[in-house]
Amino acid sequence: MTDIDQSGLEWRGGTLPVSRRFDDPYFSLENGLAETRHVFLAGNDLPARFQPGFVVAELGFGTGLNLLATQLAATAAGCDFTMDYISFEAYPLPAADIARALAAFPEAATVAGPFLDAWGRGARCFDLGALRVRVIEGDARDTLPRWGGRADAWFLDGFSPARNPELWAEPLMAEVAAHTTPGGSFATYTAAGFVRRGLAAAGFAVERAPGFGHKRHMSRGRMPGPAS
Repeated sequence: MTDIDQSGLEWRGGTLPVSRRFDDPYFSLENGLAETRHVFLAGNDLPARFQPGFVVAELGFGTGLNLLATQLAATAAGCDFTMDYISFEAYPLPAADIARALAAFPEAATVAGPFLDAWGRGARCFDLGALRVRVIEGDARDTLPRWGGRADAWFLDGFSPARNPELWAEPLMAEVAAHTTPGGSFATYTAAGFVRRGLAAAGFAVERAPGFGHKRHMSRGRMPGPAS
């Protein structure tokens, strides 16, 4: 059973948000929070690398699930310092849709209140525990080149490369590399060959790793230089 809301989302089973624009779900059909922890946190060796001033950057903010997983990880690790979380999102969801999606993950939903309050007010810069959050709206092909920062860890979480190839194209992967610190890392759920080749061409040492659930492989990698 599906239903479609005013923001153009299709809700499968009443709980799984699917983008009608890309015909792709916002998180894993199995367990989105567990996938985030496997792919983006463990894939970037987090939270072990967290330190004052650490910068996480993300392509594809979606429902904010990766943000909340990062907050939970920082809290569990006892981080009492400030880090930055920068996310690039072309199609931000309304707070009501985000809240509906996050209800599928009680652990994340328990800490989502301050985020949802800020988001509902239209705030795109706010603090969340140890994280100083900034969500940059617009096409990442335009906004990432103008960003003045560099990330220690990237979460590459756009929609499927087969459905959203623009967010995985070689020029954008080159911008990701250019905005990565020496020794910085990336992780992504996809093992698509053209994505791995684009990241390798941009300067990352790329490797395949075991994927989450039914996905056999994911990709992760490091930029040469001292590890952060």
